[in-house]
Amino acid sequence: MEFLTSGLARAGAWTIVLYTLVTTHITIIGVTVYLHRSQAHRCVTLHPAVSHFLRGWLWLTTGMVTREWVAIHRAHHANCEGPHDPHSPVVLGIRKVLLQGAELYRTAADRELLDRYGAGTPDDWIERRLYSRFTWQGVGALLVLDLLLFGVIGATVWAVQMLWIPVLAAGVINGAGHYWGYRNFDCPEAATNIVPLGLLIGGEELHNNHHAFASSAKMSARWYEFDVGWLYISLLRACGLAEVRQLPQRPRCRPGKTEVDMGTLSVVLANRARIMAELSGALRRIWREETATLRAFDPVQWRGARRLFRRDPGYLSSEQLQRLQGLLAHSEALRHVHELRSELAALWRRSHATPEQLLESLRAWCVRAEASACEPLRRFAARLRSYG
Repeated sequence: MEFLTSGLARAGAWTIVLYTLVTTHITIIGVTVYLHRSQAHRCVTLHPAVSHFLRGWLWLTTGMVTREWVAIHRAHHANCEGPHDPHSPVVLGIRKVLLQGAELYRTAADRELLDRYGAGTPDDWIERRLYSRFTWQGVGALLVLDLLLFGVIGATVWAVQMLWIPVLAAGVINGAGHYWGYRNFDCPEAATNIVPLGLLIGGEELHNNHHAFASSAKMSARWYEFDVGWLYISLLRACGLAEVRQLPQRPRCRPGKTEVDMGTLSVVLANRARIMAELSGALRRIWREETATLRAFDPVQWRGARRLFRRDPGYLSSEQLQRLQGLLAHSEALRHVHELRSELAALWRRSHATPEQLLESLRAWCVRAEASACEPLRRFAARLRSYG
């Protein structure tokens, strides 16, 4: 009878809580470091020992198959917010994604999707004979282990372990991470940063940063943002157990440089998200002052006006563009900065232009911006010239 109540560990309440938190944290790290950054995006290469440990751990604690998770996540990036996105709250509704996130993963994993997006995932003996073949046996073994360690309370521990990923990752990140929060960078997707502290879900909370730099091993972008997944990758790299393949490059200024050259163009083309975020930051005061006056003209449309100004017009729907044009009709200053911002954003969409043509366009843009009556635009253009 005593064994049923206390188990082999005879652990106290706080020990059981600590065990639950530690094991669920390792599971989160397995998802963000192994499944997401290493397998899905290939931005970090893990030592085989680390990969095998995390793959085995995820089999025990989630029953997830690497190929299925990776394929669904890649499909999400390829079709984000579209009808073929496996788990978009924009398409399916926030309630469905929050409450049925794990179910959406299961129903999306058909053979066609796996063949199209699952390339490069493990296909060794243990994957074929154990992990992919016996998916529920792993979590069943964990249930037995929890019951042996803690007695009947082990069932509660196991339930928390089972719910951790479906609720926090499949539900919160895929749901709230495309619905609520703040955005550092403008990107076609509706991805948001839920909170700047990427601790509870391993850095996945910084979801807007991830969609802006999907191939980056690091998800934090501002000084106040913390990505615990990147902390573990850094520790593994220091121990020779991980190799970081890609990080987002920051535009660097060269003091005294005033000529827009091919070096400038190269920096601009490679840093769209940061360049446009920098421009939005420069125009923030203009947007705030001018939109405040719009309340007198159109108090209904005024709500959310600044959110429209911050977005690339190429990312807006026809309804949003129509609303934007109505707002711009009330302010010459807003119309002016919006035109120049749109012209710069169009630079990245000229896929058939030669480097020389793009360079000439960038030079012409800087000249127009520096001749503007808007001081923040003039300062931004001068800074742009110093890149390269």
